[in-house]
Amino acid sequence: MDVGAKVIEIIAEQAMIDPSDINPDHSLENLGIDSLGLVESIFAIEEAFDIAVPFNANDPSSGAFDISSVAAVIAAVEGLVRDKA
Repeated sequence: MDVGAKVIEIIAEQAMIDPSDINPDHSLENLGIDSLGLVESIFAIEEAFDIAVPFNANDPSSGAFDISSVAAVIAAVEGLVRDKA
């Protein structure tokens, strides 16, 4: 499974846009994903990859999981998947 493509698919679903419209440099906020959409995205990522994401919904910027851009989310998920293997 291509981790990046799946993460983009999940983010696109939350943003209600086509995956091809997502640029790795986009922030989730720029894509229109609010805090609830962010939490739903994290849950979907955890389910899709069978991983536990170190994410604090009460303070998203404080955790070890980088959500600053789509590329950062992909890199963080790839790291978690690699650590699990």
